[in-house]
Amino acid sequence: MSTETPHAKSYFPADTSLPVSELTVGGLLDRRARDAAGQTALVEVAPAGSASLCGAARTDRRWSYAALYAEAEHCAHWLLRHFSPGDRITVWAPNVPEWVILEYGAALAGLVLVTANPALRKDELAYVLAQSRSAGLFHAAAFRGADMSAIARAAAADLPRPLWLFSFADWEEQVRRSPRGEGALPEVRPDDPVQIQYTSGTTGMPKGALLHHKGLVNNADFYTRRGQFPDSGVLVSAMPLFHTAGSAMNVLGCAQRKATYGLVQVFDPALVLGAAQTLRANVITGVPTMLIAMLNNPAFSSYDLSSCAVVVSGGASVPPELVDRIERSFGCRFSTVYGQTELSPVVTQTSPGDSAADRAETVGRPLWQVEMKVADVATGEPLPIGEQGEICARGYQKMLSYFDMPEATAQTIDEEGWLHSGDLGTMDGRGFFRVTGRLKDMIIRGGENIYPRETETLLFTHPTIVDVAVVGVPDETWGEQVAAVLRIRQDVEAPTSEGLHNFCRAHLAPHKTPRFWYVATEFPLTGSGKVQKFRIVEFIQQGRYRLLDAE
Repeated sequence: MSTETPHAKSYFPADTSLPVSELTVGGLLDRRARDAAGQTALVEVAPAGSASLCGAARTDRRWSYAALYAEAEHCAHWLLRHFSPGDRITVWAPNVPEWVILEYGAALAGLVLVTANPALRKDELAYVLAQSRSAGLFHAAAFRGADMSAIARAAAADLPRPLWLFSFADWEEQVRRSPRGEGALPEVRPDDPVQIQYTSGTTGMPKGALLHHKGLVNNADFYTRRGQFPDSGVLVSAMPLFHTAGSAMNVLGCAQRKATYGLVQVFDPALVLGAAQTLRANVITGVPTMLIAMLNNPAFSSYDLSSCAVVVSGGASVPPELVDRIERSFGCRFSTVYGQTELSPVVTQTSPGDSAADRAETVGRPLWQVEMKVADVATGEPLPIGEQGEICARGYQKMLSYFDMPEATAQTIDEEGWLHSGDLGTMDGRGFFRVTGRLKDMIIRGGENIYPRETETLLFTHPTIVDVAVVGVPDETWGEQVAAVLRIRQDVEAPTSEGLHNFCRAHLAPHKTPRFWYVATEFPLTGSGKVQKFRIVEFIQQGRYRLLDAE
């Protein structure tokens, strides 16, 4: 179909002009080891002077595609001495190259990789291990002052079944130096499960999205095509590997384009900017909070980022003002992605070739092979063009299920196969989507529905505000009142609540203007950088945020 065809309803039929390939994660790496053997696949980027978390002598190592496949194949044989195809193994560590080797090795061995945020504490980790029924846990020995080995042992002690523990600190000795495996690896099919990715937990207890090879591999291909990533280019990112942005979009996206992945161990603005300069990055990816931190780095202007062609962001709203600032500061084009873990994960994306207005104000058009609609929340039917409803999608990339959660799966995927995102949005006649909020984020004040995204987008344009989160707080009279929590620039005079009220009233209806104004130095975030609004409400109720005008 032509994506230029005007749409009468908020429904976008799948664009089938590019095929869905029948390829596995391991099969993709095998292909690159054959047709791009000498191309650099992976570069380790760690803080200067830091010791290896994996027992290596250096922390600036490089792998070609041939070398990466050889290590992954070796890892696969080693894994099969301890596990059986179909077993689930959890990886709990920061961005280290051995994480990527384990990802590919597990895929070649027919195992399901369960990804866990290295910031999880004992009870949270135990939940992931128990809910996924993992047979093994691969963990860092220590990270950022946490004794992860001790936490791993304590979490394992709470489980009803035995768990095999392995520290990445032993990788060099136990995996890399182990005898070479022999014989054929098990047959793995494109529709087989390959990962369990836990939802970010912005609204409560996480669920494990069971993803398959075909979904991750093809989505990485389509995403990098829409983003116009150069073949054999360089991507630099600190996006966490435990999230689909790291292990799918970055790892597999680079493999699809025969590109080099500059894997930054942990997010630090100077570390990412330095790697982008040194490696001559063509693509930089990060959530808005990361990009804001890089732009606000005092030394930003001293870095040579002239090789950067595309900056990619998503996972949270990207205000138009931020898009414009990034394009001016990096000297590049911006690509916004929209999706969710359950969809492997990208469903819509702007292209660097889209108009400036579309790049800044929309989340783009659907990628190939995904069918989308903006649905009436009550009936599920596509709404007229431009009307707000729930964004729904179906196609090759949809998760198999929430692991071992049939009721939650049925609540998310309807009988016709549509996955209900829980996001509110609109679609225009060209097929460009806008995200306007979350169903669960909606504030109901005196019977009026208020969507925080609109107020947040406006406040982000205020010259004193670095970042903002708008939430609803309980109120006996109105049901809820609108509250804004602000991160304020330190180099300017702080705004007043009266000034901000007047600023909003010049552009918004009275009921959308925040009643309460709070100041924060940082927001509670998920591991993938999404703001946890339910925690912000908790913090307000606990008195943890200062009122803007309070001394």
